[in-house]
Amino acid sequence: MSRPPSITGRLTNSLALVGGIGAVLLLIVIGIEYRISFSNLSNHDALVQALHELSEHVLLPMAVLILPMALAGRWAIKSGVKPLIAAARQIDARANETRGVRVDITHFPVEARPFAEAINRVLGRVDHAAALHEAFAADIAHELRTPLTLLSLELDRLDYPEAERMRGDVAQMRRLIDQLMLLAQVDADRTAHVPPARLDLGDIAAEVIAQLAPIALDQERRLALEGDVPLLIHGRREAIAAALRNLIENALRVTPPHGTVTVRTAPSEGGGEVLLAVRDEGPGLAPDELLALVERHRRADHASRDGAGLGLAIVERIMRAHGGRLSASPETHEIVLHFPAAPASG
Repeated sequence: MSRPPSITGRLTNSLALVGGIGAVLLLIVIGIEYRISFSNLSNHDALVQALHELSEHVLLPMAVLILPMALAGRWAIKSGVKPLIAAARQIDARANETRGVRVDITHFPVEARPFAEAINRVLGRVDHAAALHEAFAADIAHELRTPLTLLSLELDRLDYPEAERMRGDVAQMRRLIDQLMLLAQVDADRTAHVPPARLDLGDIAAEVIAQLAPIALDQERRLALEGDVPLLIHGRREAIAAALRNLIENALRVTPPHGTVTVRTAPSEGGGEVLLAVRDEGPGLAPDELLALVERHRRADHASRDGAGLGLAIVERIMRAHGGRLSASPETHEIVLHFPAAPASG
């Protein structure tokens, strides 16, 4: 496999070639200046004298200058491509961002600006295409909600064995549509750079548990909340509540009857994060299984049937939007949301 071309290597070779040609031309000019020719150097003493003169007054000064000139040339080349390397690092540092990534050309050399501007135009077109795709998905989801609501009302009037199953299918479709709309909202908030609010994870957990408590009781399960210390983060309340709802619904499904699903809030040991964990009484989930499940449409025991396999993928997307992460602890049967802790207000 051939090595990729190098700007530094090419410029170094070009400078070396220019320097070599210059040295040869200099020797020719010196030869002409001193009228040295092959006929005049036929005498051995004359040849020795000429070589001595060239060595002392030409070759030795050139040799002394070659090393510092080579180092200075290489430094100049590296300085010239340094803005390109800095731009690459800047883009890598924003790898988790899906929108608004651009190359900062403020310190770019004039010759490299057309290339960087072309990249920015391509990134702008990608952002525009993604925005159109998300808007289309949100519009479709919104338009489908009304006919599904009407269909649910019609099914409620029917009284035959298949009606219950059909009502369940319609409920799953509505759940999927709600999930798609939530994803579109999260991406729209990130794109619009909507400022996050200062939130208490304990309040969000208590609110979601209150909403899901009737469902848990109907399924003969219990919900519990641990942690009463205020844990503040910056985020979007609806998105975080939706992520927690997804985890609790999955936990209720894998927990046996009369079992308990526990929601726990706590600071991390290092103090830089705050944790929101959901503990079930199911078989537990290994980290590598969680990594596979966050890919969309992958299913397993913890994948939400009502969400058509999107549950954990949506939770992971919400966490990335908040600068956090998702982890699993099979020993404690927990799935944990890690949020950056909000700085203390002054």
